[in-house]
Amino acid sequence: MTKVLFMSYDGITDPLGQSQVLPYVLELSRQGFNFTLLSCEKPDAYKKNKGNIEKILEGTKVKWAPISYTKKPPIISTLYDYWRLKRKAISLHRINNFQSTHCRSYIPAMIGLWMKKNFRIKFIFDMRGFWADERVDGGIWDLDKIVYRKIFHFFKEKEKEFLENADHIVSLTHAGKKEMDSWNHINKSPLPITVIPCCADTTLFDRQKVKAESLQKAREKLGIKPDELVLTYLGSIGTWYLLDEMLAFFSVYLEKFPTAKFLFITQDNSEKIHSKARTVGIPTDRVLIVSSKRASVPIYALLGDYSIFFIKPSFSKMSSSPTKQGELMALGIPVICNSGVGDTDKIVRKYDSGLIVESFNTLNYQEVVEKIKHSSFDKDKIRNGAMEYFALQIAVSKYKSIYDSLLN
Repeated sequence: MTKVLFMSYDGITDPLGQSQVLPYVLELSRQGFNFTLLSCEKPDAYKKNKGNIEKILEGTKVKWAPISYTKKPPIISTLYDYWRLKRKAISLHRINNFQSTHCRSYIPAMIGLWMKKNFRIKFIFDMRGFWADERVDGGIWDLDKIVYRKIFHFFKEKEKEFLENADHIVSLTHAGKKEMDSWNHINKSPLPITVIPCCADTTLFDRQKVKAESLQKAREKLGIKPDELVLTYLGSIGTWYLLDEMLAFFSVYLEKFPTAKFLFITQDNSEKIHSKARTVGIPTDRVLIVSSKRASVPIYALLGDYSIFFIKPSFSKMSSSPTKQGELMALGIPVICNSGVGDTDKIVRKYDSGLIVESFNTLNYQEVVEKIKHSSFDKDKIRNGAMEYFALQIAVSKYKSIYDSLLN
């Protein structure tokens, strides 16, 4: 009986944990692997969703061992969480005698590497991106400050150790794999890397399951007329998503399609979006904002003729796989996105699933808008692309191959 300790610094009660951890672990458990899931839970989310997660796990081969996440003070809180995670992992191993750890990102990987060296068990490094570089590129770690400079260099050294010692590595993108394969400072070649992108719930995100009356009700609720084109944005507006540039694109879009509307499907502050729209001269009635429960997201997304997402291109983003791309493709919706982010543009071209903005300027926006006037996309072909590239079963099959090669 193969026993795996799956460690995640993201909480299973968080939306990310529910969409990007739980489905994989549950599916793999059905294929004969026994999991103990060690996670760091934010108190509010844990209180709200604990019962639901326990109900989902009831009767499965997945045991859940949550600890609480510590937010403040910076750095010290992370060290404290690391110490508690490590202590808990050791305790669980003494009870279960795991054959492997599966470590989601860098904090759990520090524990997985320690357990490999001390207990001689396998170590799977599911890296999820270039974590230290992301924190610099995202402005979280200011390298002008010596403390963050030291932390950055510490984790880059750890990254080297993880890559050299992992029994297997999972990268979200081929671009990230190619980058790591080129690193001369890594004393291991070839690196045992499998590319598995962030997968989409293709069962939920299926246009065939959305009733026509649900779409009509949503249109009426938002005041969208039958002849009005709709551009959508799905998800949070934060560090990486370029709101100003997306609004600038929509301004150009409005020149060609004056009755168009921009629908944001987000939990974020609506006033911030409206304020920025006013700044670039977009009429208030052209921007719509709706907050939706996950189960209703496909309804609102399907109101869009296109969906846009611009992500800040940077070194760290070559290892990024936006979940929304798979979700939108699963609905058959063509996307408008920028190049320089993971494999995003290559996927768009491979599956003819949208249009690429090569640079953030008016001329480029005009070129893309002109293409919209003369383009038509096959919704079924886009959906089939999602099923081939982003479906959960594809990812589970790849993870199972990794587990079988290491543990059986």
